[in-house]
This record gives sequence, structure tokens and C-alpha cells, in this order.
Amino acid sequence: MSELIGKRREELKKVILELHNGKSPEDLKRKFKDLIKNVSAEEISSVEQELIEEGLSPFEIQKLCDSHLEVFKESLKEETSQPEGHPIKILMEEHNYFLNLVDTLKKLLYGKDIRENFTKIENIVKVLKEGEKHYLREENVLFPILEKHGITQPPQIMWMEHDIIRGLKKKLFSLYERNKNNLVNVQKEFYNLSSNLFDTLSSHFFKENNILFPASINNFSKEEWKNIREEFDKIGYCCIHPKSNPFVKNSSEKEKKHVLTDEKIKLPTGEFSIEELNALFNSLPFDITFIDKEDTVKYFNETRDKIFLRTESILGRKVQLCHPQKSVHIVNKILDEFKNGKREKADFWIYFNNKFIYIRYFPVKDEKGNYLGCVEVTQNITDIKELKGEKRLLEEE
Repeated sequence: MSELIGKRREELKKVILELHNGKSPEDLKRKFKDLIKNVSAEEISSVEQELIEEGLSPFEIQKLCDSHLEVFKESLKEETSQPEGHPIKILMEEHNYFLNLVDTLKKLLYGKDIRENFTKIENIVKVLKEGEKHYLREENVLFPILEKHGITQPPQIMWMEHDIIRGLKKKLFSLYERNKNNLVNVQKEFYNLSSNLFDTLSSHFFKENNILFPASINNFSKEEWKNIREEFDKIGYCCIHPKSNPFVKNSSEKEKKHVLTDEKIKLPTGEFSIEELNALFNSLPFDITFIDKEDTVKYFNETRDKIFLRTESILGRKVQLCHPQKSVHIVNKILDEFKNGKREKADFWIYFNNKFIYIRYFPVKDEKGNYLGCVEVTQNITDIKELKGEKRLLEEE
């Protein structure tokens, strides 16, 4: 049986490689008719993952992902049997919502006087901006659980497509903001961008509905789905607000997952109870994330005004998987230099949500200089940048 499975996987690899060598999807569908008629979502994602591990570029896989689905789509069926409030049901409903929203935008912009529709267009743009929570829930909750089940490359490819979608939306928003008082002058360009966004979303959502989501459903436990839904609720929603939770019998049911004890942690310069230490980290005016010497995320604090989203799903995740594929080589370079003692910090600063954010990375070492891991410190320094002169303690009176 294992030999037959191995032979089938090699044949599926051959199909994908022939696509990458320029063969048309229609030719391959005829040539491999019997092979592909019963292919599963997990087989496709698994074969793509193996090809990447064998040296095929993730960017090349992503670029030809539409062609892969064109060959296999007749054997794929969307998973629609999840109950109301299930994370997959929520995501698929959002897919439909966003597609209908962008389709409406296209229709408002196509071949008509749009001056009467400015308010409708403005509202659509506003909702599309709020839609970022959809992608954050996938990247920070769903993708890490897939990776823990050994499904690593498909989430990375989907994340790459998220960034493509973000780029298109950024162009759309920029065009709108620059011309919102005179959209008629850029109506054609606005329509073309909306049409491009619609086509990209249609392709991306099809892949997730037919590849990523079935793989999740087939691998995750009920307890994992319960935790995913809890994390979804923490991040929040933008357009589809679930009214029920199939994992909670009573809507008022609460479960305290983390119990803090009175046990003391003794350090060279003092001691804390676990409750005190947890409260101390969460009271810091900056976010910290610690990864160990194996590049695994082990801890993050939970400040009141956290800057970047962190969820419990990232704990135990390789830090490389917490970054888009295009920046992983930079992450590895910094970590290698920390481990080799060639670097003692890495600083970056960006504008994010109208705030000036200072991001710093430091190697963490023991008393003998052995590398233990890396800490990321992220701080909003917008107000700090404006400080001038002095303010002494006595001036507080």
C-alpha cells in the first residue's frame, strides 16, 4: 500500500513540475485524467510542500498556484458543513462578504456617472480597511496550528498572497484618498484596481476554501478548534460577527486557563512570586517577545496597549514562520550574527497606525556568554520623540 501511495505522490509531483515547465493545464488534465479525478486537498498541499523542501522556490509555487488548481479543481469541493460560529464557517462567510463587496464596488465604478454613489463607495473603502482582521486571524491563529501539524509551506504561500492583496488594497486606498473629492477623474483607474483586487481575492479564497481549510478540518482536534475560536474572539471581527459559539455550551461559561501560584522565583538580585512577575512584565511600557536558542517562540507579555498582535498560537512556533517569506532571510541573518557573537543589537523604526514604533532585537546570553535566545522589544515612541527640556520629580507637586 505504501508503495502505491509513494508512486501516486511522485505522479502528482510530475503534474506540478510539468506545469512549471510550461505545459498547459488542459493538456495535463487530459494526460493525467485518472490520476487527478480523486485528488484531495491534503495531497496537493503535501506535494507542494515536498517540492519546496526539495528545492523549488515558494515564490514559484505561489506564482503558478492558480494553474495547479485549474488542473485539480474538478476533484475539489468546498467544505461547507461546519456549524454556525465555527472558525472555518466564519472565514468562508467573510470570503463571500468581501467578494460581494468588491464586486459591488466594480459595478458602481463601471461605465456610469459615479457622483451619486460617492457615499456608497466611501463606505466600501472603509469596510475594506477594517477587513485586515480577517487576515490577522488566519496568520496568527490558523496558520500556526497548521504548522504544528506539519503543514508548513501552504500557510506561507497563503501569507505571500495576503501581502499581494494588501499591496493592491494599499494602491486602491491611496488612489481614493488622493482623489476622493474628484473621483470622476480617476474612475477608470479606480475600476481597474477594483477589478484586479476582485480577481485576486477570487483566486485566493478558492485556494483557502478548497486546500487550506479542508486540511485544517481533517487535522485539528475539537480542543484546538475551541482555542482557535477563543483567539478569533480576542482579535475581533470586521463584518461577520458570530452570534453563537459551538464550543461553549453556555454563553456565560468562562474557563480560567492559566492559574498563577504563590511559588517564588529567586534571582541573584531579588525574588518574585509568579503573579508579581507576570504583572510586572505586563506593566512594562513596551512589548517583549522571547525566542529560545532553537529559534522557537517561548513567551510574550500582554501589555494594555499592545502594538503588534500576538496570540497563544505562536508559542512553540519557529520565529521564521512568524514573518513573511520575503523577509525570512533577514531574520536568519540577524539571528546567525547574534549566535556567532558578531552583533549585539538590531534596531528598526517604522510608522504604524499613525504611531512611530521603535523595534529592537537583543541576544540573550548567560553569565559565560553562551547564547540562550533573542528578545524583541517594541515600543511606541511617538510621545518620547517630542520631549524637550527637563521634568524633575519635584515638579510633580
